[in-house]
Amino acid sequence: MSILVVQIAPRQRLNARSAGAEPAGPRPGQEYDYVVSPDGLALEAQGRCAASLLPKATTIIAVLADTDVAWHRITLPKAPATRLRAALDGVLEEALLDEPEAVHLALAPQAVAGQPTWVAAVDRRWLRAELDALEKAEVFIDRIVPMSWPDDPPIGHFAETHDDPGGPAQTVALNWAHADGVVSIRLQGNLARAVVPAPAPASTRWSATAGAAAGAEQWLGARVTVMTQDQRALQAARSLWNLRQFELARRNRGSRAFRDSMRQFFSPGWRTARYGLAALVVAHIAGLNLWAWQQGKTIAAKQAGIQSLVKVAYPGVGENDIRRDAAAVMQRESQALRTLAGKPGDADLEPLLQAAASAWPADRPPVENLRFESGKLTLAAGGWSPDQIEQFRGLLQPSGWQVEAAEGRLIISRGRGS
Repeated sequence: MSILVVQIAPRQRLNARSAGAEPAGPRPGQEYDYVVSPDGLALEAQGRCAASLLPKATTIIAVLADTDVAWHRITLPKAPATRLRAALDGVLEEALLDEPEAVHLALAPQAVAGQPTWVAAVDRRWLRAELDALEKAEVFIDRIVPMSWPDDPPIGHFAETHDDPGGPAQTVALNWAHADGVVSIRLQGNLARAVVPAPAPASTRWSATAGAAAGAEQWLGARVTVMTQDQRALQAARSLWNLRQFELARRNRGSRAFRDSMRQFFSPGWRTARYGLAALVVAHIAGLNLWAWQQGKTIAAKQAGIQSLVKVAYPGVGENDIRRDAAAVMQRESQALRTLAGKPGDADLEPLLQAAASAWPADRPPVENLRFESGKLTLAAGGWSPDQIEQFRGLLQPSGWQVEAAEGRLIISRGRGS
């Protein structure tokens, strides 16, 4: 199993010193930072390339930048799953900065109706365009996670930023994620001091990129853990968040569904199930072979018994004939002996006439015409009522005779297995 974490570049926004409309989606030739991990913990490979050149993996996770996700705290409305999205629009209508249909919403993991929960809000058109660009390059995203989310204990991460083209070449920004939300602010000015409590909670986890570490430690007055953007993206991928909900939920069909099922089946979590299934298949095949072997021995023993009986009863019959079809030989030789003795067999006319006579209704006149074929006697039965036919059939069936009625005729023959 391998995990590919793709970092979606921050959404471009209008700037007070720049003009022009905001791009609707990814730029042509856009490259993506990525991380490859065998288990979601260790960092195996990293790099930057176009979407079509991204490494193959069994699970692909996209990570959104801190500034691309807005957070809203609500009480989750009690609504059916099919109407939950519309219910969220009604609850958040006043809080959203855009029209509800322009915003993609996602609920926190394990959200419970009637309980407070967090809702993530992302620009729908931009996110849809990013997913389409990746899928066009055969990169299918399984999960979308935020780089940070409301959390306790708080997390403070410092990173370089180039958001202001007219300002310094590089500034340091703080992403502050705590129990009451997430905020991203530059360290210049007093806003950051106003947002972060002084002193910060002792359990706060501080980190910074290598380029921002010095400025972060000077501002904070304490040491911070150096964490690259790739390490932070891999850490975010381990969260339970998944922003692929509602209209962006994955819809697996055809080969995609089969591929996902196979990928899940061959994941480490299913190793025990695979071993059990393999053992069951082996045991089943072994059992079938053993049963077939036993059945073969039983059939062979019965065939040998029949051949031995035919040899004793008809010593003049050739060995090859007995091996070829002992049952046919027995029937043929028995018929020959019966003929020599002048005794009729079941397929002869006399037994068929005797059977018909024994069951002939007393209120019916003698048969007008009949026809005999080997093993089959056809009698004219014009004017017979259904009750008479059933009575005739019922009297002969216990003796092994079969009676068929069709178009004013009765056909008598020896029943199967008799």
